[in-house]
Amino acid sequence: MNAGITQRCIRGDGLDLQVTIAGDGPPVILLHGFPENAHSWRHQLPALAEAGYAAWAPNLRGYPPSDISPRRGAYALPRLVADVAALVAATGHPRATVVGHDWGGIIAWAFAAAHPRMLERLVILNAPHMGIYTDKVWHTSQLVRSAYVGLFQLPFLPEQLLSAGDFFLLRQMFRAFPAHDRAFSDADIAAYVDCLAQPGALTAALDYYRANFLPDAMSLARHASTDVPVLVIWGEQDPALGSFLLDGLDRFASDLRIERLPHAGHWVQNEAPAEVNRLLLRFLDATAVRATARRRAS
Repeated sequence: MNAGITQRCIRGDGLDLQVTIAGDGPPVILLHGFPENAHSWRHQLPALAEAGYAAWAPNLRGYPPSDISPRRGAYALPRLVADVAALVAATGHPRATVVGHDWGGIIAWAFAAAHPRMLERLVILNAPHMGIYTDKVWHTSQLVRSAYVGLFQLPFLPEQLLSAGDFFLLRQMFRAFPAHDRAFSDADIAAYVDCLAQPGALTAALDYYRANFLPDAMSLARHASTDVPVLVIWGEQDPALGSFLLDGLDRFASDLRIERLPHAGHWVQNEAPAEVNRLLLRFLDATAVRATARRRAS
């Protein structure tokens, strides 16, 4: 995997971001979720590079070696979106395809709303559109599935629980939640735990929840819509997000394709990497001609 992969430091919205880059060509920016980092895309980086794309996988702000801010407000959604805009600008291209998983997917939807001219295509992996999530969370099983979000609002206790016993709960999350037990090796889990064990990193990761699950904090993501091609890849064995969160998604995306993987779970790009890569590359190649035509028309 390391062949042809480089590291760059990119200035985001007031913080430096460490970015893993593979390949040369049209840019594809890969946004990870909680509690991961750029290592989440280890299967996609070489596949995208080999197919002729430039894959950019940042460690989001708060995830070392990217900068950590001690201010909770630094993790508010507009700041996260501004980081993505800085990454697109750093590619040297006027627009990019943005791929997001989990928190990265929420950020990607919000980016589509805030910077439509910088977006070529959108790919979402097991991440809700917050407009649908808000509608459904109170009268579906999503309320129970999302109970951890309420826990994460508390001060200090979540950090203590997740870090206790050499991050035992965090390690168990990667072992117990996938639909099959070979999605993450011990080395993969160590890559995530070692990142969040750095001073301030676990609090920063939790502050994504604390800064954004407030009245109106998710407004940009709740109302996000786009007319660029959108692909959603969804592992249906996700214990945290119900597949019913896909219902009505076409209200927010006029050019939408949904691919359901019945034997994969929340970390779909790690649980079914070959299938995800096949779907992703087929989507990118199939929409390239339409994207070129749309640019010429505009």
